[in-house]
Amino acid sequence: MNFTAFRYFNEVARSKAIRRAADRLHVTPSAVSRQISLLEHQFGAPLLERSKHGVELTAAGVMLERYTRTLFRNLERVQEGIAAFRSLDQGEVKVHAMEGVLSNFLPETIAAFLALHPRIDFRITTCSSDLIVEALIRDETDIGIIYNPELRFEIEVVAERKEPVMCLVAKHDELANEPSVSLQQLCKKPLALPRQSFGLRQLFDRTAESKLLKPRIVVEANNLEILRASAVLGTCVTIGPEIAARREIEAGLLKAVPIELESFKNVRSAVCVHQERVPSYASNAFLKFLKGRFPVGATV
Repeated sequence: MNFTAFRYFNEVARSKAIRRAADRLHVTPSAVSRQISLLEHQFGAPLLERSKHGVELTAAGVMLERYTRTLFRNLERVQEGIAAFRSLDQGEVKVHAMEGVLSNFLPETIAAFLALHPRIDFRITTCSSDLIVEALIRDETDIGIIYNPELRFEIEVVAERKEPVMCLVAKHDELANEPSVSLQQLCKKPLALPRQSFGLRQLFDRTAESKLLKPRIVVEANNLEILRASAVLGTCVTIGPEIAARREIEAGLLKAVPIELESFKNVRSAVCVHQERVPSYASNAFLKFLKGRFPVGATV
């Protein structure tokens, strides 16, 4: 087994360019090309399609990329495990979380964990629910914190809690004085909503379509802070869990009003892992710690 060739190929697949992969590997592009050629000769099939814009994987390349990704991720876990036995407390934890959801809870939890395990490092990525699930499936993250997850069979939920979708409005908006609002009332207002890769947006679109409503979405973003800022200014109304707007609510800038829909009341936030992956020492330790500190109402 030619580990050097596999490592070079895996980096090319990640980088989408031989020169960029060579820079990351600190070798020459010709050295990378030579190792790729050796693999193509060994397998008897082209692995890459080259162009002036970079490279794309062939069908054979896609199969090999899945293998090498798993191979090197498992090697990382072995290295972390051996290091953990040696030092009893080091490693790296990768977490993908939806921006705004548990935004205060996660940093506080990490800080408390680091007080006990100061040599463990964290790599945090914020993105949409779909991308978090994809990162778990592709083994690019250890833990996913997802809002309104539509999960696949590979994903295991280890802790969850109810996190209703609320109408988030400026305190001077007429809806702020209502005990609750209907989806019809909401759709009459200019809306600021996340993009369609977000589970929250997918739920909203399905529900509005089922009720034959045609909402006016004037702001669409993949950054939830922009949506809350639009609501604070009174330009639009947005939706989301109350915890995502905790700072604005405590400052008196926004008010969270319940929405009269069971499907919105039963939305959950969830801590998820890939059920077939063996966690590293560091990620397993943090997962146990995270479950123990998950907000009141969580089920494990």
